[in-house]
Amino acid sequence: MTSVDKPTDQTVGEHPDAPDGTDTKALTQAALFEAFGGIRGTVETMVPGLLFVLIYTITKDLHSSAIAALGVALLLVVVRLVRRDTVKHAFSGVFGVAFGVAFAMFTGNAKDFYLPGMIYGTGLGAAFFLSALVGYPLLGLLLGPVFRENLSWRTRNPGRKKAYTKASFAWGLIFLAKYAILFPLYWWGDTEQLGWVLIALKLPPMVLAVYFTWVFLAKAPPPIDVFAEMEAEERAEEERRKAAAEGT
Repeated sequence: MTSVDKPTDQTVGEHPDAPDGTDTKALTQAALFEAFGGIRGTVETMVPGLLFVLIYTITKDLHSSAIAALGVALLLVVVRLVRRDTVKHAFSGVFGVAFGVAFAMFTGNAKDFYLPGMIYGTGLGAAFFLSALVGYPLLGLLLGPVFRENLSWRTRNPGRKKAYTKASFAWGLIFLAKYAILFPLYWWGDTEQLGWVLIALKLPPMVLAVYFTWVFLAKAPPPIDVFAEMEAEERAEEERRKAAAEGT
């Protein structure tokens, strides 16, 4: 039985069954950046909020601040389309800004520009934590297709399930701690305070969560490539059919 069938405690980068002899620590890092948008994607999600709070701090005008934030979010999508880059993270940023703009315009309260994103982030943190608690860690569901392992980690690769569980707990705790800081500012602080603190807390928690994920997965067994297994089974079946046809 190979080490893929029976995972060991070796680190990913040292595992002899790493695909094509590649350092899968590097593959893990690349997959994490692909899944979460990397530093660039995170920075792009910061720009509309930064512009909003900057303009509002100077003008105290909700409408001009909201329009500027939405405009720059759309511009970032256009830039990615022109450069033929992936746009999934940019589009999610546009939707988030659009919800914030719509909500703030509806209530007339500039702080409400941030509320939809804060509610979403809190819910996401709770989802990470609860999914790990019940044995279906959300990070495994998100990264399984990226690593071409789908859900094989749940039943065939317990080392990776353990890593996904730890990482999901880390994401949940980091997100919940972040919004435990932000919600008191939403209730009792002013718009500028909330906006600047939110900008300051945008990148560091994400980097910390991705780092913990990389550490946990780097110590886990390599993923089982279920797509390669299916392709191998199809080739074997085709060879059996050819052999049967030649034998008749």
